Amino acid sequence: MAESRERAMGSNALAVGSQGVSGGTSMLLANPHFPWQGKNRMWQSQLTIPGKVNVSGASLLGFPAVNIGYNENVAWSHTVATVAPFGLFDVQVDPLNPTTYLVDGAWEQMTSQRVEVDVRQPDGSLAKVGRTLWATRYGPVTTAIQGQDLPWVVSAHAVRDVNMHNLRALNTWFRLDQADDVHEVVDILETTQGVPFFNTVASDRTGKALYADIQAVPNITDEHARSCLTLTGQLLFNQTLRLPNVPPVSILDGKRSACDWPDDPDAVAPGLLSPKVQPRLIRNDFVGNANDSPWLANPEQPLAFPRVMGDTAAPRSLRTQELILTARKRIDGTDGLLGKGFTPQTMGQLLFADNSRAADLALDATVTMCRNVPLGLVLVDGNLVNVSEACPVLAGWKSHDYTTDSRGSWLFANYWAYLLGGQGIEKLPWRVPFDPKNPVHTPNSLDTGSSALRNALARAVHALRTAGIALNAPLSDVQKVTRGGEQIPIHGSLGQLGVLNVITPGQVGGKFDIIFGSSFIQRVRFTADGPPQALSVMAYSQSADPNSPHYADQTTLFSAGGWVTDRFTEEQIAASPALQIEVLD
Repeated sequence: MAESRERAMGSNALAVGSQGVSGGTSMLLANPHFPWQGKNRMWQSQLTIPGKVNVSGASLLGFPAVNIGYNENVAWSHTVATVAPFGLFDVQVDPLNPTTYLVDGAWEQMTSQRVEVDVRQPDGSLAKVGRTLWATRYGPVTTAIQGQDLPWVVSAHAVRDVNMHNLRALNTWFRLDQADDVHEVVDILETTQGVPFFNTVASDRTGKALYADIQAVPNITDEHARSCLTLTGQLLFNQTLRLPNVPPVSILDGKRSACDWPDDPDAVAPGLLSPKVQPRLIRNDFVGNANDSPWLANPEQPLAFPRVMGDTAAPRSLRTQELILTARKRIDGTDGLLGKGFTPQTMGQLLFADNSRAADLALDATVTMCRNVPLGLVLVDGNLVNVSEACPVLAGWKSHDYTTDSRGSWLFANYWAYLLGGQGIEKLPWRVPFDPKNPVHTPNSLDTGSSALRNALARAVHALRTAGIALNAPLSDVQKVTRGGEQIPIHGSLGQLGVLNVITPGQVGGKFDIIFGSSFIQRVRFTADGPPQALSVMAYSQSADPNSPHYADQTTLFSAGGWVTDRFTEEQIAASPALQIEVLD
């Protein structure tokens, strides 16, 4: 597939209140997107201290509380937020002595620390490799950020991170594990500010749906930004200058001590933004997030917040559009399924429908463009490519989905990746540009006469033919994960295609595999009484041990669109025919 990829952690989360469910008081969909290999996998558990806490869900390796899950009254999930939890300070240095820097007209000496670590050499032996780390009053000096060089010449850049000394996260999640309603969730987030760079989406038994971006945030108010950002900092912070993989970081004037992050009396630690000004929204219909800023947690009630937390009145990702449209149509009963409002069945159906918002917006125009290519020939990158075979393949992909039996979807995914080329969605040749007054439905209507469309399709066709993949190959032929020598087809696709069930293929150990995407998926329904009703699936399975019976079982289930019915109460657990009890000394 083309090289354009979503590599960072992400997620979808949707909370539905009493006005949006059928046969219950509220529901939650937790759909975090995490790596399928390595230390950032999630692991499923239920933690119970009788009379104190009973919580079920999943956590990152080694974390002694549930990060995403549900208890008797509240279900919650998290998505990666748009706030940059760190910032830079541009400090003027003495060119003849670059470890001294200027603050308030006086020179200060940087501090240093020598660090040595053992590094394996080519012959297999270990040898010490040392570095001297330098730091200013603002924090350590860095010479690069997200792959972008920051030369240390007439100035240096110091980095300050709100989570460097954040030991409050365990308190946050242990209290979330015991929360009684969404109002208590807000109180926990405000009084701990322990969440690092995550949004929180929750629902409760009373029928409320909560979105909250309350976390550890640099105390950079809009006023402080106007006063202290450097010229380059203004371009980055306001995203006038977009650099690949670089968030909207601040670069503040380190020559003035007043430009350090000020302390706020409402914050729980020095330099943090007051939690009182951080966005939150409680509604009875729905709220959600798919890694865009808080602005459209629910389009009926757009949120305002300090710029440091994200943008407003800016294009939303296709995945955000798909999440909003999915919620609206299900609540209105206009999605083709029976009835109105979410049920556990319809919530699962809609996630695993694997619909592509990009295809909804662009497939028809792409087919029209393809059919109008003279003689079906496009000269691109020195190759004369006949794209005529692609036209009926794309035209036949009427479902717009990334289910395992879909044909034409893989061709469209490659075409879309080439068309985007790493750009924002708004940069494509749309006839109707983005309109902040209609952010869920714009931009739209591709310009079928654009050479960008022809060239992208030609590159995709050429890439598939070179790889020996038929243009009409079913997704199951090309998108697989290997477990114990068995290749399991995986449905879903890239988030940039506007598919909620994100699946990112790539190379693992030199072989094609799944590297990232839907991990622990959970849907929870509350009713007025009775235990919470939950279904879940761990897409990459619970165990990383190839000899475990749980190495591929849930992956096979995920492939088939299946779910595990959770057992939450003691009675439900005791009724399991597979129950095993082990008492630890």
